[in-house]
Amino acid sequence: MAENISPTRMELLNTRKKIKLAYQGHKLLKQKRDVLILEFFKILSKAKDLRAELAEQIKTAYRAVALAQAYHGVADVQNIAISLAPIKPVKIDVKNIMGIKIASVQSEEISTKPILERGYSLIGSSAKIDEAVEEFSKTLNLIIKLAEIENATRRLITEIEKTKRRVNALEFVLIPRLSQQEKLIQFQLEEMERDSFVMLKSIKRKLSSSQA
Repeated sequence: MAENISPTRMELLNTRKKIKLAYQGHKLLKQKRDVLILEFFKILSKAKDLRAELAEQIKTAYRAVALAQAYHGVADVQNIAISLAPIKPVKIDVKNIMGIKIASVQSEEISTKPILERGYSLIGSSAKIDEAVEEFSKTLNLIIKLAEIENATRRLITEIEKTKRRVNALEFVLIPRLSQQEKLIQFQLEEMERDSFVMLKSIKRKLSSSQA
Protein backbone atom coordinates (compact mmCIF):
# COMPACT_ATOMS: atom_id res chain seq x y z
CA MET A 1 0.00 0.00 0.00
CA ALA A 2 2.75 2.45 0.98
CA GLU A 3 4.61 1.95 -2.36
CA ASN A 4 1.59 3.21 -4.32
CA ILE A 5 1.32 6.52 -2.46
CA SER A 6 2.55 9.58 -4.33
CA PRO A 7 4.23 11.93 -1.84
CA THR A 8 2.81 15.13 -3.35
CA ARG A 9 0.93 18.10 -1.94
CA MET A 10 -2.08 17.19 -4.08
CA GLU A 11 -2.10 13.63 -2.71
CA LEU A 12 -1.88 15.00 0.83
CA LEU A 13 -4.85 17.33 0.22
CA ASN A 14 -6.88 14.51 -1.37
CA THR A 15 -6.12 12.22 1.58
CA ARG A 16 -7.23 14.90 4.05
CA LYS A 17 -10.48 15.35 2.10
CA LYS A 18 -11.08 11.60 2.26
CA ILE A 19 -10.47 11.62 6.03
CA LYS A 20 -12.95 14.49 6.46
CA LEU A 21 -15.59 12.64 4.40
CA ALA A 22 -14.95 9.43 6.32
CA TYR A 23 -15.51 11.21 9.65
CA GLN A 24 -18.72 12.80 8.33
CA GLY A 25 -19.97 9.43 7.07
CA HIS A 26 -19.04 7.83 10.39
CA LYS A 27 -21.02 10.46 12.32
CA LEU A 28 -24.11 10.07 10.10
CA LEU A 29 -24.02 6.28 10.25
CA LYS A 30 -23.70 6.37 14.05
CA GLN A 31 -26.74 8.65 14.23
CA LYS A 32 -28.66 6.32 11.91
CA ARG A 33 -27.65 3.30 14.01
CA ASP A 34 -28.79 5.00 17.22
CA VAL A 35 -32.17 6.00 15.73
CA LEU A 36 -32.70 2.46 14.42
CA ILE A 37 -31.87 0.96 17.81
CA LEU A 38 -34.37 3.29 19.54
CA GLU A 39 -37.03 2.38 16.96
CA PHE A 40 -36.23 -1.32 17.41
CA PHE A 41 -36.72 -1.23 21.17
CA LYS A 42 -39.94 0.76 20.75
CA ILE A 43 -41.33 -1.86 18.34
CA LEU A 44 -39.96 -4.70 20.48
CA SER A 45 -41.96 -3.39 23.44
CA LYS A 46 -45.13 -3.37 21.29
CA ALA A 47 -44.38 -6.90 20.09
CA LYS A 48 -43.96 -8.14 23.66
CA ASP A 49 -47.31 -6.63 24.70
CA LEU A 50 -49.04 -8.03 21.61
CA ARG A 51 -47.62 -11.52 22.17
CA ALA A 52 -48.97 -11.51 25.73
CA GLU A 53 -52.34 -10.19 24.53
CA LEU A 54 -52.48 -12.81 21.76
CA ALA A 55 -51.69 -15.66 24.16
CA GLU A 56 -54.61 -14.62 26.39
CA GLN A 57 -56.89 -14.09 23.40
CA ILE A 58 -56.15 -17.59 22.05
CA LYS A 59 -57.15 -19.08 25.41
CA THR A 60 -60.39 -17.10 25.39
CA ALA A 61 -61.14 -18.14 21.78
CA TYR A 62 -60.61 -21.84 22.48
CA ARG A 63 -62.79 -21.64 25.60
CA ALA A 64 -65.55 -20.07 23.47
CA VAL A 65 -65.25 -22.86 20.86
CA ALA A 66 -65.29 -25.52 23.59
CA LEU A 67 -68.55 -24.06 24.97
CA ALA A 68 -70.08 -23.91 21.48
CA GLN A 69 -69.11 -27.54 20.84
CA ALA A 70 -70.55 -28.61 24.20
CA TYR A 71 -73.82 -26.87 23.35
CA HIS A 72 -74.16 -27.73 19.61
CA GLY A 73 -71.82 -30.68 19.10
CA VAL A 74 -68.53 -30.81 17.20
CA ALA A 75 -70.12 -31.58 13.79
CA ASP A 76 -72.45 -28.57 13.86
CA VAL A 77 -69.63 -26.24 14.89
CA GLN A 78 -67.45 -27.60 12.07
CA ASN A 79 -70.26 -27.09 9.50
CA ILE A 80 -70.77 -23.51 10.66
CA ALA A 81 -67.01 -22.91 10.46
CA ILE A 82 -67.00 -24.14 6.83
CA SER A 83 -69.86 -21.81 5.93
CA LEU A 84 -68.16 -18.68 7.28
CA ALA A 85 -67.69 -15.89 4.73
CA PRO A 86 -64.14 -15.74 3.33
CA ILE A 87 -61.85 -13.13 4.79
CA LYS A 88 -60.88 -10.28 2.51
CA PRO A 89 -57.18 -10.32 1.52
CA VAL A 90 -54.94 -8.04 3.52
CA LYS A 91 -53.39 -5.00 1.84
CA ILE A 92 -49.63 -4.55 2.06
CA ASP A 93 -48.36 -0.98 2.06
CA VAL A 94 -44.79 0.14 2.59
CA LYS A 95 -43.61 2.64 5.19
CA ASN A 96 -40.14 4.12 5.40
CA ILE A 97 -38.03 4.21 8.58
CA MET A 98 -34.60 5.82 8.06
CA GLY A 99 -34.50 4.56 4.48
CA ILE A 100 -35.70 1.04 5.37
CA LYS A 101 -38.83 -0.19 3.60
CA ILE A 102 -41.07 -2.01 6.07
CA ALA A 103 -44.34 -3.72 5.18
CA SER A 104 -47.45 -2.21 6.73
CA VAL A 105 -50.35 -4.70 6.81
CA GLN A 106 -53.80 -3.21 6.38
CA SER A 107 -56.78 -5.47 7.05
CA GLU A 108 -60.47 -5.13 7.68
CA GLU A 109 -61.36 -5.45 11.35
CA ILE A 110 -62.91 -8.90 11.11
CA SER A 111 -64.37 -8.80 14.61
CA THR A 112 -66.48 -5.75 13.72
CA LYS A 113 -68.45 -7.52 10.97
CA PRO A 114 -72.22 -7.60 11.60
CA ILE A 115 -73.51 -11.09 12.42
CA LEU A 116 -75.58 -11.25 9.19
CA GLU A 117 -72.42 -10.73 7.11
CA ARG A 118 -70.44 -13.54 8.68
CA GLY A 119 -71.77 -16.18 6.29
CA TYR A 120 -73.45 -18.74 8.54
CA SER A 121 -77.18 -19.08 9.03
CA LEU A 122 -78.75 -17.80 12.24
CA ILE A 123 -80.98 -20.86 12.19
CA GLY A 124 -79.30 -23.65 14.13
CA SER A 125 -76.74 -21.32 15.67
CA SER A 126 -76.76 -19.46 18.96
CA ALA A 127 -75.06 -16.74 20.96
CA LYS A 128 -72.33 -19.28 21.81
CA ILE A 129 -71.50 -19.67 18.11
CA ASP A 130 -71.52 -15.91 17.69
CA GLU A 131 -69.16 -15.56 20.65
CA ALA A 132 -66.75 -18.21 19.31
CA VAL A 133 -66.66 -16.49 15.88
CA GLU A 134 -66.15 -13.12 17.56
CA GLU A 135 -63.27 -14.36 19.72
CA PHE A 136 -61.46 -16.07 16.85
CA SER A 137 -61.94 -12.96 14.70
CA LYS A 138 -60.23 -10.93 17.43
CA THR A 139 -57.47 -13.54 17.51
CA LEU A 140 -56.92 -13.23 13.76
CA ASN A 141 -56.79 -9.42 14.00
CA LEU A 142 -54.07 -9.68 16.64
CA ILE A 143 -52.11 -12.20 14.54
CA ILE A 144 -52.12 -9.80 11.58
CA LYS A 145 -50.93 -6.90 13.76
CA LEU A 146 -48.22 -9.05 15.35
CA ALA A 147 -47.06 -10.27 11.92
CA GLU A 148 -46.45 -6.66 10.86
CA ILE A 149 -44.48 -5.87 14.01
CA GLU A 150 -42.43 -9.11 13.87
CA ASN A 151 -41.51 -8.35 10.24
CA ALA A 152 -40.48 -4.80 11.23
CA THR A 153 -38.23 -6.08 14.03
CA ARG A 154 -36.47 -8.50 11.67
CA ARG A 155 -35.87 -5.78 9.08
CA LEU A 156 -34.58 -3.40 11.74
CA ILE A 157 -32.20 -6.01 13.20
CA THR A 158 -30.77 -6.66 9.72
CA GLU A 159 -30.31 -2.93 9.04
CA ILE A 160 -28.81 -2.27 12.49
CA GLU A 161 -26.23 -5.02 11.96
CA LYS A 162 -25.39 -3.69 8.48
CA THR A 163 -25.03 -0.13 9.81
CA LYS A 164 -22.86 -1.32 12.73
CA ARG A 165 -20.53 -3.10 10.28
CA ARG A 166 -20.19 0.10 8.24
CA VAL A 167 -19.52 2.18 11.35
CA ASN A 168 -16.83 -0.29 12.49
CA ALA A 169 -15.29 -0.44 9.01
CA LEU A 170 -14.93 3.34 8.97
CA GLU A 171 -13.79 3.62 12.58
CA PHE A 172 -11.32 0.74 12.72
CA VAL A 173 -10.21 0.25 9.11
CA LEU A 174 -10.68 3.16 6.71
CA ILE A 175 -10.04 6.16 9.01
CA PRO A 176 -6.89 4.64 10.62
CA ARG A 177 -5.60 3.64 7.17
CA LEU A 178 -6.17 7.12 5.72
CA SER A 179 -4.65 8.75 8.82
CA GLN A 180 -1.57 6.56 8.47
CA GLN A 181 -1.40 7.43 4.79
CA GLU A 182 -1.60 11.15 5.65
CA LYS A 183 1.25 10.81 8.16
CA LEU A 184 3.37 8.90 5.65
CA ILE A 185 2.87 11.49 2.89
CA GLN A 186 3.57 14.30 5.37
CA PHE A 187 6.74 12.54 6.51
CA GLN A 188 7.93 11.95 2.94
CA LEU A 189 7.24 15.57 1.99
CA GLU A 190 9.20 16.80 5.00
CA GLU A 191 12.05 14.44 4.09
CA MET A 192 12.05 15.78 0.54
CA GLU A 193 12.05 19.36 1.86
CA ARG A 194 15.00 18.58 4.15
CA ASP A 195 16.89 16.95 1.28
CA SER A 196 16.18 19.97 -0.94
CA PHE A 197 17.35 22.33 1.80
CA VAL A 198 20.59 20.38 2.31
CA MET A 199 21.12 20.26 -1.45
CA LEU A 200 20.59 24.03 -1.79
CA LYS A 201 23.01 24.72 1.05
CA SER A 202 25.57 22.47 -0.59
CA ILE A 203 25.14 24.24 -3.94
CA LYS A 204 25.48 27.64 -2.24
CA ARG A 205 28.71 26.51 -0.52
CA LYS A 206 30.14 25.29 -3.80
CA LEU A 207 29.17 28.51 -5.54
CA SER A 208 30.74 30.57 -2.74
CA SER A 209 33.97 28.48 -2.90
CA SER A 210 34.26 28.84 -6.67
CA GLN A 211 33.72 32.60 -6.51
CA ALA A 212 36.38 32.97 -3.79
